[in-house]
Amino acid sequence: MSTTQVRSASPSVPALASYAHALLRIVASYLLLTHASAKLFHVPHIAMFDGLPLFSLLGAAGVIELVGGVLVLIGFFTRAAAFVLSGELAFAYFIGHAPSGHFLLPLLNQGEPAVLLSFIFLFIAAAGPGTWSIDNRR
Repeated sequence: MSTTQVRSASPSVPALASYAHALLRIVASYLLLTHASAKLFHVPHIAMFDGLPLFSLLGAAGVIELVGGVLVLIGFFTRAAAFVLSGELAFAYFIGHAPSGHFLLPLLNQGEPAVLLSFIFLFIAAAGPGTWSIDNRR
């Protein structure tokens, strides 16, 4: 078998990037859904969320994360849901983490996950869902 035949049998770089894009969407959504689940269903249990009222900022964040996380995970209305999630996570950073006195140092205010997920969802909102999505089937 010649070298050209071997190369043509492997996926192209753009095809691999599309799969990586979809995996990023799926994994980021799953991670966000664990936050929603902890807030709303106490699984996994995080003591800070015990007795969390649904009609509070954290309760509303949990609902947004649950609905938006499921939509982005399956790739349905992906751009709109990802844009809302990006804003919700930016809001979470500025309201929940930045006031601790380390505005520009997310490492010190435990805000790294919020910042990273905010920018990941902003990327997904701009770039779309990638492959393996309901949006691409419509």
